[in-house]
Amino acid sequence: MTNTAQPSLGRFLALLMIGLGLLAIGVVFLLLSDRTANASASLQDFSTIPVKVDYPAPELTLTRLDGASVSLEAYRGQVVLVNLWATWCPPCREEMPTLLAFYEKYKSNGFVLVAIDQGETVDVVELFVEEFKLTFPIWLDEGNLAGRKFNTMNLPSSYVIDRNGRVKLMWIGGISEKNLESYVPDVIME
Repeated sequence: MTNTAQPSLGRFLALLMIGLGLLAIGVVFLLLSDRTANASASLQDFSTIPVKVDYPAPELTLTRLDGASVSLEAYRGQVVLVNLWATWCPPCREEMPTLLAFYEKYKSNGFVLVAIDQGETVDVVELFVEEFKLTFPIWLDEGNLAGRKFNTMNLPSSYVIDRNGRVKLMWIGGISEKNLESYVPDVIME
């Protein structure tokens, strides 16, 4: 009679527990490495990098919050960052504090930021301006003329115009402090 060795139930359970323990360690390792990857990804700058361009700024005349007529031509001799935005746009809301800080830092160097709201009423825009305590010029564009003139339908979109009235940088998407500081001061200091 041959004696075939059958594993005992105790040995089977011990191997099963070791296997489950190794599996649990692997799952914990994956979860921790995923959390670390997500934490480092959130520290990275995923904002849009501008495209360097060179074309004449469009002629554009709109209205301020007080109803007065304004035009880009009035800012000739200054560096202008035109920002097309809307109150309902999450990346627009996210970038406003950064844009405000940048404007406050460079406005004494002949820099102006013109934020052009796309398609909303003065009442809606005034609430937004109060919420974010915005100090730069705000223009209203209920007919989305600026989007057509700059040939975009994307929000936010931003354009840096040099002192001679030429568009030098173009962003489609949100702007970070890092990217503002990396690209715009060169145009301001020209």
